[in-house]
Amino acid sequence: MKPKRVDVLVVGSGAAGSLIAAKLAKAGKQVAVLEAGPKRAMSDLVSSQIWARRLKWAGPTVETGGQDALSVGFGTGWGTGGAAMHHYACWFRLHADDFQMKTRFNKGQDWPLAYDDLRPYYDRVQAEVGISGDASKEVWRPDGEPYPMPPLPQFAQGRLIAKGFEKLGLRTSPLPMAINSVPYKGRPACIFDGWCDAGCPTGALANPLALHLKEALEAKAELLHDRRVTRVLTNAAGDQATGVEYVTSAGIRGEIMASVVVLAANAFEIPRILLNSRDGGLANSSDTVGRYMMAHTTASVFGLFEEPTDNHLGMTGGHLLSQDSYKKDPAKGYVASSQWLIGNALKPNDLLGIANTRADLFGEPLHEFMRTAAHHLAIMTFVGEGLPIAENRLVLSDNKDSYGMPLAKVVHTFHDDSIRCWEAGVKEGKAVFEAAGAHTTWVSGRNRMHTLGGAIMGDSAKHSVTNSYGQAHDVDNLFVAGSSLFPTSGAVNPTFTLTALALRSADHILSSWPQFPD
Repeated sequence: MKPKRVDVLVVGSGAAGSLIAAKLAKAGKQVAVLEAGPKRAMSDLVSSQIWARRLKWAGPTVETGGQDALSVGFGTGWGTGGAAMHHYACWFRLHADDFQMKTRFNKGQDWPLAYDDLRPYYDRVQAEVGISGDASKEVWRPDGEPYPMPPLPQFAQGRLIAKGFEKLGLRTSPLPMAINSVPYKGRPACIFDGWCDAGCPTGALANPLALHLKEALEAKAELLHDRRVTRVLTNAAGDQATGVEYVTSAGIRGEIMASVVVLAANAFEIPRILLNSRDGGLANSSDTVGRYMMAHTTASVFGLFEEPTDNHLGMTGGHLLSQDSYKKDPAKGYVASSQWLIGNALKPNDLLGIANTRADLFGEPLHEFMRTAAHHLAIMTFVGEGLPIAENRLVLSDNKDSYGMPLAKVVHTFHDDSIRCWEAGVKEGKAVFEAAGAHTTWVSGRNRMHTLGGAIMGDSAKHSVTNSYGQAHDVDNLFVAGSSLFPTSGAVNPTFTLTALALRSADHILSSWPQFPD
């Protein structure tokens, strides 16, 4: 059979892919979205930590190593909407300094655009998606339009922890979230039941099914599930993408041809696909595909209080924010930025559950802890910048998945600067809880949060994979979208930034359309 042909082929139905699909389909382009995982509807989302595992990665194994091996399952997605179906909607802008790490601090590398270049897209996205927050109290926030909705409410544990920050002379603000505090554009307000990790069946949280996938499908885009892309197809010279090859779970192979190909899969799959597409890797004249894999350093600080904390209420991402330690200052002994997400909603079990905060307890001691912690435990989460290192790299493994495609193999170790930042953060976090009146405090180990890099943007084809629009230097009708593009990580959750970048890429694709092959 002759392969199907479309104008635009988008690989991945997550936050970035669904936005690009929606914008291009609404502009009249024939768009197909390929999703490796199964089909889901909003009605399929169930408030259960065990059920929530189904939303996370269930694709081919990623072989991980290094001193700080990257986390694969927790931050990735599987099925309709990708990781954005279970993300916590903590939406922050990168700070201006984050775009100029090399120029200003001789660390990492610079982005090929400045904050002011991305600011209009942050503003457009927040108006479209809806963000709840208070820009006046968020004193660290870069310039931009005020949030379109008032902040989400605080609950007991957030108020308790905030007292500790205040006593230490540190500031807090409402946490900006892509969750409705009031009805917004036909979507209801949040009911504050703390089940963000399991998805949001009401549509109050800005997941792809509630927003851009819905728009894309209404504009006649086609969403094809169970299509695991193995490689990008090209012309003989390798300087034009012609489509992709995919395989289904039944082992059926197929091809779809397109004028423009957009890789919007997760940060492990994009470099894997590029490296498997051509000897030496597609769009890899810089030898940068798979390099600069990054994550944020993270730790959870826990405390037991005499007062009830109502920790089951609120949002999984938290109630409050503090970025008093975000400013990059070499005098601190490191330049990495950091922030605190304060008052995360908790459930009894699973990865973010109460039981796992004390993995050393078993039997009756665990039961007794659970009885107390269910009513009196509070938590906040440290997010620290992971500086880019070229040797933190994803390559193709000698091992293959069940369909013959090489597995991804990635090593990752945090930069010394990032570790010093994390150590300072843990010390500060314990001090905050003690000042807040916690009678018992403890801290988790150093963990990894969010995966970025692997197909970074930059000014030069010698040192990066794409330009500032996500357009591959070597293949001008091939685009990358998502966190793979980030040259540096900053210290904020990446979804707002990658969504703003996706909107900028969509505008560029449409304005450049005549140059792409028919």
